[in-house]
Amino acid sequence: MKKSKKDIFKYIVVICIIVGVAIVINKYNIFKEYGPNEIKDYIQSFGIWAPLIYVGILSLLPLLLFPDSVLVMAGGMIFGLFKGTILTSIGSLIGATIAFYLARALGQQVIKKIIKKDLVIFKDKSKMSGFFLILILRLIPLFPFKIVSYSAGLSDVKYKDFAMATTIGSLPGILVYTNLGDKTTVFGSKDFYMAIGLLVALFIISFILKKIFQSKKGEL
Repeated sequence: MKKSKKDIFKYIVVICIIVGVAIVINKYNIFKEYGPNEIKDYIQSFGIWAPLIYVGILSLLPLLLFPDSVLVMAGGMIFGLFKGTILTSIGSLIGATIAFYLARALGQQVIKKIIKKDLVIFKDKSKMSGFFLILILRLIPLFPFKIVSYSAGLSDVKYKDFAMATTIGSLPGILVYTNLGDKTTVFGSKDFYMAIGLLVALFIISFILKKIFQSKKGEL
């Protein structure tokens, strides 16, 4: 019993530290002036530790008021399409997991104070499976990445379904933004304009899918 209380205390301390760091960073807008190039230079300054630093920052994104796409583009500039996609997928899943379990531990009111945005409220008895519901929200930009993660943690969606849907559903967007970052190193080339074209195509396809699944919004 004592051991259990100690474990609970440790979890509370860790959560408080994470939330505290997020509040400080967001309050003082530490990353406000950072664009892909600045982030690239910052991460590369760590040398061989750069991949670990990149994954670490991605993992903290759900706690930061900072656009995911900017960091993912920087990842493409640093690591290229293949390695950048793998690292981004790993970091995104870790970040989504942190948000998922933070929501379960802290509850809706505390989470809303952290992210300062409305959450998605899932119906307890949705006709759609948790996996399919999260997959749709990952594929279609109905809601920001972190909002979906926090909202899923407040629902009865199983973590296994959440993790699988996040990994699969996030991949198209990760590929497009990582590729765009990779191709900015050859700005003005045919590959660069193809990367821009893929980004436009992603938004068009997402818009079409959003309309197709619009009738499903009653499931939320």
